[in-house]
Amino acid sequence: MRELVRTNDPVLISALLAHLRAETIEAVVLDTHASVLDGSISAVPRRIMVGDEDFVRAQDILRAIEKAAR
Repeated sequence: MRELVRTNDPVLISALLAHLRAETIEAVVLDTHASVLDGSISAVPRRIMVGDEDFVRAQDILRAIEKAAR
């Protein structure tokens, strides 16, 4: 697995996971519990991980989401 993005933005996390699922790309969110334990002060960003074989496609999806957000 490879790290696709590290962020505290819950909207980005939600949108990205929805788009990845729509493209049948399995993703895992790490550090969720650590992020909650910090009192939601955003000290610990969450990491979205995808499989090596899906990494390039997932990067394309991430870029498209970031571009649409501008």
